[in-house]
Amino acid sequence: MIRRLLLVSSLTLAGLNAGPPETVDLGDALQQGADWLKENLDDRVAAELPELDRPKLEQYLKQFQADMGGEYVIDLARAKTTAHAVLPLIEATPTLRPYSAWLKTRLDYFDVADELRLSAPAPQPSAPGRPPAPPVNPTPQAQRMAWTRQLKTRPAAPGTPAMAENLRPIFTAAHVPGELVWLAEVESSFNPQARSPAGAVGLYQLMPGTARSEGLQVAPKDERLDPAKNARAAATLLHSLHRQFPDWRLTLAAYNAGQGRVRELLGNDKSRGYDQIARHLPAETQLYVPKVEATVKGRTGMSLAELKTPP
Repeated sequence: MIRRLLLVSSLTLAGLNAGPPETVDLGDALQQGADWLKENLDDRVAAELPELDRPKLEQYLKQFQADMGGEYVIDLARAKTTAHAVLPLIEATPTLRPYSAWLKTRLDYFDVADELRLSAPAPQPSAPGRPPAPPVNPTPQAQRMAWTRQLKTRPAAPGTPAMAENLRPIFTAAHVPGELVWLAEVESSFNPQARSPAGAVGLYQLMPGTARSEGLQVAPKDERLDPAKNARAAATLLHSLHRQFPDWRLTLAAYNAGQGRVRELLGNDKSRGYDQIARHLPAETQLYVPKVEATVKGRTGMSLAELKTPP
């Protein structure tokens, strides 16, 4: 048990401190995780720290990162057990708690992916000598139904309705429906300190480049930690994206995956909507959009199609 716990801890700490995957030497990151454990664990427990099988662990981390940005939603289900197991370890480490807020908000991604996996049709057998057919993503409608079931009885966290009400005028001032203030529940559980491994920070999880483009400084003082400034930048961005994609599902997909990715999938066919491109978006985005939709509906009673843009 200790061996497994330490191994998971090493993986988690390495992955969270690594930064953007394209700039990280995973071998170095894994060693940093092991060093942290040796320095911070009780000596008797640290003595049981196993030697890390780096090739296998590097493969694991790369696969985890690829799954989040990959195309297949069901692939995320295999990370469910690890994600639930490592959260208490991150929460117990003060310097890592901002990452725990990010992970905790996304645990239900793994739960929904697992539900969709269990209800997915059996894959068709491949012909002899041919590679197996790639998995088929659940339909957007199936994902919307799964999120509705997942969030149907979930109450708002204490204090979040008051915070949402305080931030709502910032959204309406930016000509964005005030109901979308609840995007913060999906992004950070309304935790201003939330931080992602990729570097997004704050209530609405703004990346450094996005924050700077919206007039916020990220150093030496990170203004993304200010709830009002974070909300204002997010609302301004949503307004800009909605002018490009006058459909809230497409707007949210662009907020999560980037406007370039959405524009590329739409191509020259302006009649295509979210459901026509959803299966080709990153797995995280495919789950993100219906989660926002179900959250807004649950908290405000309004569907995305019913939202009115303030004048």
